[in-house]
Amino acid sequence: MKDGFIKVAAASPVIRVADTDYNADRVIDCIRTAEEKGVKLIVFPELTLTGASCYDLIGHSVILRGAEKALEKVIKATEGTDILSIVGLPYAPRGGCLYSCAAVIYDGELLGIVPRTEVNGTPFTAVEPDEDVSSYFDAYIVSTDQLFTSKLIPALSVAVELGNDAKAIDAPANRHALAGATIIASMASFPATVYSTQNATEDVKYRSKHLMCGMVMAAPGKGESTTDNVFSGLCLVAENGKLLAIDERADAMAISEIDVQYLENLRLKSKAFKRGKYSYYEYEFGKEEVVTELTRTYRKLPQLPELEKDMGAYCRRMIDIQVSGLVKRMEYAGLDHCVVGISGGVDSTLCVMICAEAMKRMGLPSTNVVACTLPCFGTSSRTKSNAIIVAEQVGAEVRIIDIGESVYKHFDDIGHAHDDYSIAFENAQARERTQVLMDIANKVNGLDVGTEDLSEFVDGWCTYNGDHTSMYDVNMGLTKTQVRAGVRYIAQRTDDKVLADALWDVLDCPVTPELLPIQDDQIEQKSEDAVGSYSLQDFFTHKMMVCGFSPAKTMRLAKLAYGDEFTDDELKKWMQSYCKRYFSQQFKRSCLMDGPAVEDFSVSPRNGFLIPSDAENSLFLESLNSVE
Repeated sequence: MKDGFIKVAAASPVIRVADTDYNADRVIDCIRTAEEKGVKLIVFPELTLTGASCYDLIGHSVILRGAEKALEKVIKATEGTDILSIVGLPYAPRGGCLYSCAAVIYDGELLGIVPRTEVNGTPFTAVEPDEDVSSYFDAYIVSTDQLFTSKLIPALSVAVELGNDAKAIDAPANRHALAGATIIASMASFPATVYSTQNATEDVKYRSKHLMCGMVMAAPGKGESTTDNVFSGLCLVAENGKLLAIDERADAMAISEIDVQYLENLRLKSKAFKRGKYSYYEYEFGKEEVVTELTRTYRKLPQLPELEKDMGAYCRRMIDIQVSGLVKRMEYAGLDHCVVGISGGVDSTLCVMICAEAMKRMGLPSTNVVACTLPCFGTSSRTKSNAIIVAEQVGAEVRIIDIGESVYKHFDDIGHAHDDYSIAFENAQARERTQVLMDIANKVNGLDVGTEDLSEFVDGWCTYNGDHTSMYDVNMGLTKTQVRAGVRYIAQRTDDKVLADALWDVLDCPVTPELLPIQDDQIEQKSEDAVGSYSLQDFFTHKMMVCGFSPAKTMRLAKLAYGDEFTDDELKKWMQSYCKRYFSQQFKRSCLMDGPAVEDFSVSPRNGFLIPSDAENSLFLESLNSVE
């Protein structure tokens, strides 16, 4: 369970209705199979030991006694195992009603009995243990309000809901989550219908997202009675709105890993889950720390949709957010021109197209976009050409302003040698460009629209008060990954072949600041040589800053996502660089301009992820050094 991962299983064995001894054997088989696969929590359907379709037979004394003996058999079979097993059976307290219950078992011990909240309109009230034990159950508290918490990972806390309780307006799972449960064991009893799988999947995804929890759901299987219904054995595992595993067949078993550390981080951010709001009985389980083998996958591009079919709608929405923000800002300020510095890179390419769309939406001519290419010592003909082509094809006014002479004059003013290629040589060009763009904006009643993206602000790959600064930055909420997706989306859908060819070439060009002199018109200064792959950086940002993972855990997931694309040494090198730059470059993020967020995460100094400008990175680097 290292890094907060616990391997869980939802299991629906093929049983025989009312044959409790046989059913106990099937449950035991499932537990053994799950244990062999490293599972630490297994959840069965409601009334597993009798069958959910026993109808009135379920209250017969013979069936009740048989279920009790079957439970004892299962409990004994779990001796020496390190797996929390949750099994369903009927329970009838003396002088009370008949209830459907979950028996929570660990290492040959019954930890607790959790009842369904109500049956036939009769609400359940907690049953205290009876010293005069006449039934196996009588020695245990029977209550819906129970948590089963790991000794090793306090964030791992399991609670149980049964049957139709899941459909209640005030479902027990809501209270369980507020009490601290990070995993809900949902023991279902619904039959198969043409929509049952779809409905159950959507419900489990929604509730796990709403409650910021993991859900392990098992429905009755194909051994149930077919008198009035057929049962499918649907088994689901979900985490915070994402379906991790599904199985629906005879002897179904859905297995995956739930990250309770991630769920705890989400809840800490939300501030809505305050443990202790409800008083619950709490029991501990767990033996020793183990490294959970991960079978779930992690994507290299977590900011983008998982399915390609969703990419179009995603990019349209993303672009609409950018355009809407820009239009509102211009209308509020009474401005009618956009000024953009175009370099031929993906950021300025997307920006100039956003500006053109904003002019269209405002009913203004596209020539009100003033696209300025500002060549200097490191500008290649390839990037300059692409910048001009894209701007011309969207109808912008193109201005070519060579700033070389101005920069040399500035060097002379500050006593900087023309062949001294130190940081002042680079930053002077970036600041000169910003001055020109802002002054042109003032001159034409316009807005200097910034092109820097979220990835560059995260790693500080920008010149303070140079490309770092603008009057409004439409890319501020987009990672480099998302910017590229936006450009690719337009390239794939435009009918303008000239524009499309230029966009594809922009995407093919390496990211470059173009600040150092070049030879033979070849791009030599590449940003990713200095700060690492932007895809990798965006992955680090998502896992460390959005999900709250440690560098060590993020490295583990990066290895899964990228496979052999990077060596362990390369991953560690770029993670170390990322951790250092994230802290050291915060001063640039502390004074960022306005710009629209596209996702929940941003580095806006007003409502984004904030750290002090002089925070230490020692703990992050220490975590990284712990990686073998």
